[in-house]
Amino acid sequence: MNKLIEGRVFKFGDNINSDIIIPGRYLIHIDPDTLAAHAFEVLGDDYPERLRGFDILAAGRNFGCGSAREQAATALIGLGFRAVVAVSFARTFYRNAINAGLPIAECPALVEAVSEGDAVSIDLEAGAARAGDAVYEFPRVPGSVRRILEAGGLAAYLKAHHRE
Repeated sequence: MNKLIEGRVFKFGDNINSDIIIPGRYLIHIDPDTLAAHAFEVLGDDYPERLRGFDILAAGRNFGCGSAREQAATALIGLGFRAVVAVSFARTFYRNAINAGLPIAECPALVEAVSEGDAVSIDLEAGAARAGDAVYEFPRVPGSVRRILEAGGLAAYLKAHHRE
């Protein structure tokens, strides 16, 4: 994980649940590309293709609510999202994203300020995001979580730090 995450924003509203992110019939899959092919398809024919080419997903309150499916975070990775910024996250999604190696941050002011297509940069270590000339602060990601993200997720972290 690079210290600075940069890219273009796609924006959703409040209460985007895990059933919207990846419908239950695809939970037999774990491959990010396979999941990405069906992500958000319940929103219409132009999904998931409409999301390709964006790097950062911005969302309102309670992003990832609903069931505890780990595939929701994996589908976002498969779509090419490098980070998710939201007003707030469902706690299970928050942890699933970290475990999958998907950087996330709660930054209501940034979500309020950005529009689809805006360029954003996020520094998890500093707890700051930039859009245009404005800087928005959010709680810094703890070092222990940053190390999991840097390793590519919890499984990769544990494998790298396993001692026999």
